[in-house]
Amino acid sequence: MEIDWAALRAAAIETMRRAYTPVSDFPVGVAGLVDDGRVIVGCNVENASLGMTLCAECGLVSSLHATGGGRLVAISCVDATGAPLMPCGRCRQLLWEHGGPELLVEALPRPLRMTELLPHAFGYEDMERVTGPVGAADVPAELAKWRGRGTVFVHPDLSGGATIWTGYWERSSGEPGTAEEKGILEEAPNLPTAAAAVAWGLVRTPRVVVVDAEGGLSWAGEGEAPEGIPQRWEEQQ
Repeated sequence: MEIDWAALRAAAIETMRRAYTPVSDFPVGVAGLVDDGRVIVGCNVENASLGMTLCAECGLVSSLHATGGGRLVAISCVDATGAPLMPCGRCRQLLWEHGGPELLVEALPRPLRMTELLPHAFGYEDMERVTGPVGAADVPAELAKWRGRGTVFVHPDLSGGATIWTGYWERSSGEPGTAEEKGILEEAPNLPTAAAAVAWGLVRTPRVVVVDAEGGLSWAGEGEAPEGIPQRWEEQQ
């Protein structure tokens, strides 16, 4: 994808002028190119409790998800003079998770990849390497008798402006015509990916249904998909 750095920086400068900085008087603006071609922006917002200040990059990631999600391809972050500005450590982690190692950050004399700004980055794969898939916790003892029964439904949600995955374990198997007891056995925690949510479900039951953002259903369980679920879930989704 071709990156128009001049246009990206111009959008960042325009947004920087809208920053709210009553304490530091240090406005920051950022513009990001998303993998679908749209451009999103963010600016820093301060308050009297400086530790709760929102960096411009936080606003950018919130805008990313509020306008349809996707992955960041390139960003330009500027200070009050319009010069390129490096993200702080917290924001580098945030950008890594929403753009990945190849995300380009405008710098002089050349743009830098996230791998250069955050070498040896920590991510969910580090947790999974030690603990297994995030969210695949064992079944609570009080629910052990239900293991292997019921159905887990997992779906995307928003938390703090970021897309997460969650779900619930339902008593009913979902088979039409059955008179099984219904009700939610357990709600899933907030999980980073659909794969983590599916893993959480499969620990509990072989019946796992993925509900996408548009309400479409995919089967992530064992065996053939039940009637009414048109497709099998694939991890890259």
